[in-house]
Amino acid sequence: MTEKAEMVSEALGVSRASLHPIPITLDLSPVAVRRPSPRALTHEERETVRDVLNSERFVDQAPASVYATLLDEEIYVGSVSTMYRILRHKGEVKERRQRSKSQYTKPELLATGPNQLWSWDITKLLGPQKWTYYYLYVIMDVFSRYVVGWMIAPRETAALAEEFIAQTCRKQNIEPGQLTIHADRGSAMTSKPVAFLLADMGVTKTHSRPHVSNDNPYSEAQFKTLKYRPDFPGRFGSIQDARVFCQAFFTWYNHQHRHSGIAMMTPESVHCGRTDQIVAVRQRTLTDAYNRNPERFVRKQPVHEPMPKAAWINPPPQSKPTEGQRQSDEIIM
Repeated sequence: MTEKAEMVSEALGVSRASLHPIPITLDLSPVAVRRPSPRALTHEERETVRDVLNSERFVDQAPASVYATLLDEEIYVGSVSTMYRILRHKGEVKERRQRSKSQYTKPELLATGPNQLWSWDITKLLGPQKWTYYYLYVIMDVFSRYVVGWMIAPRETAALAEEFIAQTCRKQNIEPGQLTIHADRGSAMTSKPVAFLLADMGVTKTHSRPHVSNDNPYSEAQFKTLKYRPDFPGRFGSIQDARVFCQAFFTWYNHQHRHSGIAMMTPESVHCGRTDQIVAVRQRTLTDAYNRNPERFVRKQPVHEPMPKAAWINPPPQSKPTEGQRQSDEIIM
């Protein structure tokens, strides 16, 4: 080793042997090109999966949920891991969560009379055996709470929903431009057949935001009233049993049930425009009772609650409910 090398090793405090150059061997053999697996999806198939995941129906859902939903509809486009891999390749895993929060606007809907705003939904009724269900379709008028149409079917499909809505509109003599119909984002509610039907009839459609339960409070509250009835069975023996029960329930609900959200009127009386006469009779009865025994009314002469003038789904912040109005989250069915 030269004197210069000895000086460098002493200055660095390392062994002189470590200063010897290490030979480098280059591997110049050709690199093997990895061939795609014959099981891999084609470019067109990957784009199909991506289009499904980013569709309006599924953009806010996790791949596992999309996978299960498609299997229920007898459709298979790829595994959950394949869906995630395609989203990661495009850098869209995080974007899906951001887009689902900002894509949907808060529905603000107002009704000042019957047949201006309807709410509809579908709920399951348990059948005689495990995993057996019957599907109850219900359309309610938001202003009057009157159930304008209901149907029980063995399945939930867009075709049944389309015919059900069309028949109900004909029964209520709905004119183009008269009605807005609101629903959540179930598959039947967002289907193209239903959308085309409503467009042809001149009916405006709106939908709840994903995972926001109080965007459709009227239908949810009505289903709760149904299922909390003392005589509501845990299971129905047949679809005919379910229809018999619902026939009696909706007759009671429309014609006998005094609803706290509409000044303790029945939905039928509000829907048919008889509230003024009913309020007048009730007020006259209260006045007569006061005149007979005024000492029994300590604070003041009794006044009947007025009939609400409007019904809101998500009133705007600047629209504070006046007397006779109430917020959608104050509903008691």
